[in-house]
Amino acid sequence: MMLVALLLFTLMGVFIKLSAERLPVMEVVFFRNFLAVILLLPLVWHAGIASIRMNRPKLFIGRAVINAIGMICGFTSLTMIPLAENTALTFTSPIFVTIGAVIFLGEVIRLRRVMAILFGLFGALVILRPGFTEVSLGALLALASALTIALASLLVKKMTETETSIAIVFWMVMIQTPLTLIPSAMVWQWPDQLSWVFLWGMALCGTVAHILFTKACGLVEITSLQPLEFAKLPFSVVLAWLIFGEWPEIWVWIGGAVIFAATAYITRREAVARRSLKPNHGQKESRL
Repeated sequence: MMLVALLLFTLMGVFIKLSAERLPVMEVVFFRNFLAVILLLPLVWHAGIASIRMNRPKLFIGRAVINAIGMICGFTSLTMIPLAENTALTFTSPIFVTIGAVIFLGEVIRLRRVMAILFGLFGALVILRPGFTEVSLGALLALASALTIALASLLVKKMTETETSIAIVFWMVMIQTPLTLIPSAMVWQWPDQLSWVFLWGMALCGTVAHILFTKACGLVEITSLQPLEFAKLPFSVVLAWLIFGEWPEIWVWIGGAVIFAATAYITRREAVARRSLKPNHGQKESRL
């Protein structure tokens, strides 16, 4: 299920790229949210209105605004740099999550995770190679998208204390739909038949991928699934080569592998820390 989910996430990126070749990026962002609302409505109906009650509305709004910014950055990045490079740079998101947890949540980390963070950031530098080649706007937008995804993830971590998972997902796209409609209306053009195929492909792949990802995480520990995340890079390389004729430089492979190794280590160490703290609920500090 995890591998299929990762393939579908990569396919979603392909459909985003194809859609953005025919429509303004802001409009693609709008349809990503609007069509997701349509797809989620039957699930909400089945679960009942009580399942989407908001206990802390400010967190929902803040998460949606941050996520919308990240979505705009990420979608725009896909139109400017190769799919594989975009995928490799988004591996930095867990690194930003760890940094944000220290800054905003007061979590304490030890030397080994600090070294893993530095190692991951070095991987991003391998891909960008500042000083040896010009750092593109698309690459910077991909990093900005990873950063906003990390910030949104920190908010979700707080939201899960009082909110249901279906409420978190539904209200995210529900709030983002009007947020992204306003700027997309300024550049609006009606999709043709082929554009609709790409837009619905994007929405379906994203929705099914999220469902499979959630189910996979419920069956086993997420740390056992983390190594599979790297499959997104070869998936994106093959699909980008077949559809767009793109082939990444060797630096994307090396940097992507370095970033992924760092994020996999961070994820594993955090899981170990959580297990070690379970017997002592009063202890808040990580032992790493």
